[in-house]
Amino acid sequence: MTDGTTRVDAWLWAIRVYKTRSAATTACRAGHVRVNGERAKAAVQVKPGDELRVRIQGFDRILVVRQTISKRVGAAVAASAFEDRTPPPPPRELAGSVPVRDRGAGRPTKRERRDLDRLRGR
Repeated sequence: MTDGTTRVDAWLWAIRVYKTRSAATTACRAGHVRVNGERAKAAVQVKPGDELRVRIQGFDRILVVRQTISKRVGAAVAASAFEDRTPPPPPRELAGSVPVRDRGAGRPTKRERRDLDRLRGR
């Protein structure tokens, strides 16, 4: 652990945002990481107080650096190294939404298809 600065890709790997450091480096190259509002290359140094916006699986996570670490540490220590300011996802609207079948449920039966058609107004 250090008190100065560390590379953004190493920090994101150390706090377990990405599984590998090369995945963190690839995300930086693709423009998915922003430090204080600016696109960050993998070698950008982060320090306590910096705000990072990291795009993971189509969603942005907003992280504030509390402590700079460059080596992978335990989950409890990693969680204390940042503050997560990501807003909660919007609630899914139940009324008026498209019905969703359970994954792996297979094709609908004739009865289920008729119910779906009736629900959709066909």
